[in-house]
Amino acid sequence: MTTEHVEAVQSSELVRKRLAKLMALRCFRNTKLEDLHAGIFPNSQSGDYSDVKVVSPYGEIPWQRLGRFSDDEMRALMVDVVNHCYQFLIELLDPRTGQQLIERLKLRDDLHRWNEPELPK
Repeated sequence: MTTEHVEAVQSSELVRKRLAKLMALRCFRNTKLEDLHAGIFPNSQSGDYSDVKVVSPYGEIPWQRLGRFSDDEMRALMVDVVNHCYQFLIELLDPRTGQQLIERLKLRDDLHRWNEPELPK
């Protein structure tokens, strides 16, 4: 990544938004998160899941109070996400691949169907 490309990221909100979506795809979407997301998800007639409960040997757990990931799953997910972030940074900061990536982001949004990034409120 050259100084010119750093400036393109700094000066172009469009490039920053496209880069943010690409980072989310490459660093989070295609990780162990997919494994955690796979499976059967309950339906709710009420719409707020107050009618959904998980039955365990120790009693029922209301869906709103249910932890979705165990500590071990969360740890494995974070290790995987950090590794994907590291790999993405290596590509972004490499003069050749970073330049190609930024130039592509200037020209097109490969994730145009995704919502546009917004600053947290």
